[in-house]
Amino acid sequence: MKTALLLISLSLCGILATAQQPFVANMDESKVGNFTLPNPLQKPDGTIVKNKKAWEKQRLYWLDQFQKVMYGKMPGKKLPQSSQLVSRTEIMGGKAIQYIWTLTFAGKHSVTVLGVLPNKAGKVPVFLGLNFCGNQTTSTEPSIPIFEKYVICNEAGQFKNNLGQAESRGVWASRWQFEKVIAAGYGSITVACGDFEEDLPTGYQKGIRSTLADQLGLKAEEWSCIGAWAWGLSRTADFLETLPQVDAKKIIVHGHSRLGKAALWAGANDQRFAAIISNESGEGGAALSRRNYGENLWRITSSFPHWFLNTYKDYAYKENDLPFDQHILMSLLAPRPLYVASAMGDQWSDPRGEFLGAQNTEAVYQLYGKTGLGTVAFPGLNNPVGQQVRYHIREGKHDMTDYDWGEYLRFVGEVVKPDKNHPQY
Repeated sequence: MKTALLLISLSLCGILATAQQPFVANMDESKVGNFTLPNPLQKPDGTIVKNKKAWEKQRLYWLDQFQKVMYGKMPGKKLPQSSQLVSRTEIMGGKAIQYIWTLTFAGKHSVTVLGVLPNKAGKVPVFLGLNFCGNQTTSTEPSIPIFEKYVICNEAGQFKNNLGQAESRGVWASRWQFEKVIAAGYGSITVACGDFEEDLPTGYQKGIRSTLADQLGLKAEEWSCIGAWAWGLSRTADFLETLPQVDAKKIIVHGHSRLGKAALWAGANDQRFAAIISNESGEGGAALSRRNYGENLWRITSSFPHWFLNTYKDYAYKENDLPFDQHILMSLLAPRPLYVASAMGDQWSDPRGEFLGAQNTEAVYQLYGKTGLGTVAFPGLNNPVGQQVRYHIREGKHDMTDYDWGEYLRFVGEVVKPDKNHPQY
């Protein structure tokens, strides 16, 4: 009897310890501990991939692993989609044209696309990214309609009950730098992420995982919110391929924070994207999950369960049991250009873990004769490093700033050049 009580007592202590453990996030570099990363080139039978042809098969294996464990399946069916031009407005003193289009999928689900393109003849490369809180937050232009669905923003006066108000116009314009992008010879395309799925656990109920479930042949639980956002980026790229103003072979997909995670997943599934930019995507994005620093797997799946499959949370505090880590996700982008960026004031996103995630793609990029980050050490502030894969950590907080955009434009100017009629930034 005493032995049984002792066993019960020990069991309860273990349960309590486990319950208490997730509330602690390590922010001490000396306590990160050792970890071993899986080799992206190692096949399930233990042999090593040695050329890019073999990697293309291995790539499908890893993509399947991420679909099964973390982000969920991606729809295989292609739906009919239609578009309607809502408005066309000259802005920036005639230097740019602002377009608003409505895209409709299978006649059942519509989203609003905002485009800001150079006012010139011919095709231009474009930056494509989702926004958090409505297209109106990216610009002060009065013709952009206020987004009417749930958003994560709730600043007093600008948003009310997580719905945009007129005062929300342009509140995140600094994250988009439309004038800077136009001056460099590129265009910008954006859609509110909530147009595809609202960013909350019940968001799937009105998002594409429900409204298009029959047409796509997937149940809502078979994929995730990040999957829905990534799918939306690819379907927007489908639309961009129809526009005479856009060079569809030069679409650069980008995202900040959770939308950086979506950009990485979109890039892994859709090889049409010419380059991929991850701005402080952190845990579940560019940062290594095995590196115990900042936000961890338990915290992210507890706070945002809808972002991932339910199975992913089972690896909380068992990250070493994952069949992959995020360096493998970014390896799936090779040989395309990749930029990963961090901020010193955003330790929650684990800047060093993002750097190491990017650096450990090197073996795959080398199969294509490309140098990624190379063997450089973790850089100092405002000191970008790397070649086909680039990284910087800047001063400041969790944000997407003028400095970030300057470096992205410089990078893309080297690897995805605008046409000869525009200057490179």
